[in-house]
Amino acid sequence: MSEKIEDKEIRRGLNRQVHMANERTFLAWIRTSIGIMAFGFVVEKFALFMKQMTIILGKSTIENSIPPSHGYSAIVGIFLVGFGTLLSLLAFARYKKVEKQIDEDTYKSSSILDILLLLAVLAVGIFLVIYLIHST
Repeated sequence: MSEKIEDKEIRRGLNRQVHMANERTFLAWIRTSIGIMAFGFVVEKFALFMKQMTIILGKSTIENSIPPSHGYSAIVGIFLVGFGTLLSLLAFARYKKVEKQIDEDTYKSSSILDILLLLAVLAVGIFLVIYLIHST
């Protein structure tokens, strides 16, 4: 009888550890999505910075400079902010799904979120390299 009680206590303790690990993973995904959104904001404001630098360095005047809202940096910035938001929603869905699987003892790993993040970062990286090559 006491062995069953001890087994339940051990299982409950391990279950708590697994739930806390799931929560840490969720918080890591949230940090990642906040970082992506912040990077998107910086990229979106990059056009304004470039316009101001060309004016300061005397390579352009206000009359012939491109407005900061035009160009690819605004599109990429908005995409990154949206992607960071989507990533946080997907992370929450994954967190709740894994939490349910842990409680039911039916956990199966899934790498869909990892692949999505990899593809998005790869696409943005390739785009930024092409953008920087063409802007020089």
